[in-house]
Amino acid sequence: MLKNLPLLAISAVSAFAMHTVELNINEKDLEGQLRIDMGQFNDSVMPNSVLLGLTLLHGSEDHSDVDPKTLVEINFLFQRTIPATDDALTLGMGVKLDYTQLQHKHYKQQDYFAMPIGIESNYRLPFDIAIPLHVGGSVYYAPEVLSFNDAKNYLEYRAYFDVEIIEGGKIRLGYRNIDTDTKNYDANYNHSAYFGFKMAF
Repeated sequence: MLKNLPLLAISAVSAFAMHTVELNINEKDLEGQLRIDMGQFNDSVMPNSVLLGLTLLHGSEDHSDVDPKTLVEINFLFQRTIPATDDALTLGMGVKLDYTQLQHKHYKQQDYFAMPIGIESNYRLPFDIAIPLHVGGSVYYAPEVLSFNDAKNYLEYRAYFDVEIIEGGKIRLGYRNIDTDTKNYDANYNHSAYFGFKMAF
């Protein structure tokens, strides 16, 4: 029995380590995200605290100031739950690398590359019900010094409401706004509400 204790401890820790897959859609836009929990690969990293991700957003002209190409994003997030809130509140700090191409009717195609930094939060609402409810959001910003190629600055903010219908599976209602201003003009890449699924494994 004592020989099995380390194995049981490792299994218990890994149960809290979660990779996530997220798919967000509306009538015109498609977004997919994969986040890898680095705690599943490195015993020195606390589970669900260091996440490395890839996001692809295929935006529509209907929700943009320009003709947007696919926005490719690599993201890194460092987060912690707050014990004083009974682990209901999670706060994180992150950095992203974003690249896309923007086509404005009065200008040639722009190559847009930025490295925004920001914060994220998630709060589990304190309702004693069988289906947990969450609210959250994020804000990311890149000033001119963190904007490259034809980019001038970057601003993104999001808000969402999650219903955790099963353990590790959430339905999401959200809103995003992504400003991708260039050196030639101000441009909104996407502003839209969306519906999605987020799954942890």
